[in-house]
Amino acid sequence: MLNTFASRCLIKLELARALRNRKFLFFSVLYPSILFLIIAGKSDSTTKVDGSGLTLPTYMMVSMASFGALTAVLMGNSERIAKERESGWVRQLRLTPLPGRGYVLAKTASAAVVSLPSIVVVFVVAAAVKHVRLDAWQWLALTGAIWAGSLVFAALGVAIGYLATGDAVRPITMIVYFGLSMLGGLWMPATSFPQWLQDIAKWLPTHAYAALGQAIEQSQAPHGKDIALLVAFFALFAGGAAWLYRKDTLKA
Repeated sequence: MLNTFASRCLIKLELARALRNRKFLFFSVLYPSILFLIIAGKSDSTTKVDGSGLTLPTYMMVSMASFGALTAVLMGNSERIAKERESGWVRQLRLTPLPGRGYVLAKTASAAVVSLPSIVVVFVVAAAVKHVRLDAWQWLALTGAIWAGSLVFAALGVAIGYLATGDAVRPITMIVYFGLSMLGGLWMPATSFPQWLQDIAKWLPTHAYAALGQAIEQSQAPHGKDIALLVAFFALFAGGAAWLYRKDTLKA
C-alpha cells in the first residue's frame, strides 16, 4: 500500500515538473510542428516521396510526430535522472517506501504524458495547414502506434541517465538524439540517402519507429521486421537501464 501511494505521489510530482518546464514543452510539443512546416511548407499533394507512395506532407507528418515523441521521452528522462543522481535526490528516494521500479515508472509516465500532445499537435497542423486527410481509424492507429513506440526511447533515456554523469549527460544525449533522428530518416526521407547509408538506416530503431506510422498511412500492416527491431531495441535498452539502476544502487 505504501509503495503504491509513494509511486503515485512521485508520478504526480514528475508530471507537474514536466508541465511547468516551458523550454522543454516548446522543444517537445511545438518545435516538431515548426520543423514540419519548414520541411513540407512548399510542397503540395502531388509531391511524392520516392519509394513510399506517400506525399511529402503525409510522410513528414509521421516523421515529425515521431521526432516530437522521441524528444519528450529521451531528452526529458536522461538529463533529469543524471542530475537527480548527482544531487542526491535519487539516494533520498531510496529511504522512502518507493520501490526502484516506481522511480523509473514515474519518469516514463511523465515523459509519455508530454509526448502525446507533441504527436497530436503535429497531426492538427498537418491536417489544417497541409490538408492531410486520413480515415478516422488511421488517425487513432497512428496516435497509438507512435505513442506506444516511444517507450523504446523512454527506456533509452533512463539508461543514458544512469550511465552518464550530470556534466556528460547532455552531450551524450544530444549525439544520440541527433544521430538517431537524422540517420533514422526523421528529418528527411531515408530514400534520399546514399545506398550505403540507407542500408544502415534500415537497422536503426528510429527508422523502424517511423515505418510503423507510414505503413498505417498506406492502410497496410506494419512490417514484421520493424516490429521485431523495436521489440529487440526495447529489450536491450530496458535491460541496460535495469542493470545500470542496480549497479547505481549498489554504489550507494
